[in-house]
Amino acid sequence: MLRTILTAALAFSIAPASANDSVAELGTGGLILSRSDAVAMESEDLFISPEKVTVDYVFRNNTDKDVSAIVAFPMPDIEGDPNEMPAIPEAQSDNFLGFEVTIDGIDARPQLEQKAFALGIDITAELQAQNVPLYPFGEGAKAALAKLPKDVAEDWEDRGIIIEDTADNGSGMQTAYAPFWQLRSTYWWRSTFPASKQVHVSHRYKPSVGGTSSVTFYYDGKFQGQYDTYKTRYCMDGAFENTVRKAAKENPDGYPQYFESRIAYILTTGGNWASGSIGKFKLTIDKGSPKNLVSFCGDNVRKVGPTTFEMTARDFYPEHDIGILLLKPSDNSGNGG
Repeated sequence: MLRTILTAALAFSIAPASANDSVAELGTGGLILSRSDAVAMESEDLFISPEKVTVDYVFRNNTDKDVSAIVAFPMPDIEGDPNEMPAIPEAQSDNFLGFEVTIDGIDARPQLEQKAFALGIDITAELQAQNVPLYPFGEGAKAALAKLPKDVAEDWEDRGIIIEDTADNGSGMQTAYAPFWQLRSTYWWRSTFPASKQVHVSHRYKPSVGGTSSVTFYYDGKFQGQYDTYKTRYCMDGAFENTVRKAAKENPDGYPQYFESRIAYILTTGGNWASGSIGKFKLTIDKGSPKNLVSFCGDNVRKVGPTTFEMTARDFYPEHDIGILLLKPSDNSGNGG
């Protein structure tokens, strides 16, 4: 059964509580292998921090024949809503997570497939016909929408492809069209797994780190708000809650002076290999600063460094995704973590 893992030394700040603005995190996972009963995953070494996610795999072809398979990395879907912009590390790039992959130590060049949808309907060809980039948050998409013929713009607005967005660009309030479609992106490549040999695949990217500018589950002297949801998703235990409670008592305003960061890792998308389980699985989570507080669900987790925590398992079958909650001191004096 999953249990809470929490730690750490904390520093408490004296800045007043800030507004509860929120940015959503994008759930992202690892590689997906086309179905194969010949290729086993001998090991997976997963490292997650607010700055990077790295995954090292060792696959083995257990047969006496070479096996060709498609390997894919699904990027998270993103919605082009100007009022709901998620946390995107590389905001002006199709490769908005900075995804990189190597195979046996050699840089690979995966293909990127992208599709755009509005109300579940594929509109990719329509956008391309008007020279509109599919990535909704880049400056290129906004510039292309400004050049749309009037009849096309009106049709797209009626169909929920674009919406009018009014904002102050420095010279007063201006109204322009903004993307409202959904983008689905997948990196993929063909890989050969030689007979009776190992293949080492490593990839890395920048995680989408969501957050709020204050704690959403404790205020007015008690746990409330997002508490029930967070208790389940992040396995907050008694030590974690006592630390939050203590931080609130030490602040004259009565609020724990932290802001939240959240990372979502989709672990349950894999399994398309021989046996479906991972021979050796290792998870390392780095909370960043020793002053940060971290909570996540896991079994037999050990603290292995000032900021790192490790979980290992054999014949591991991923049944749950990973949610990581970080509380960082909101110290305006600059002494926070």
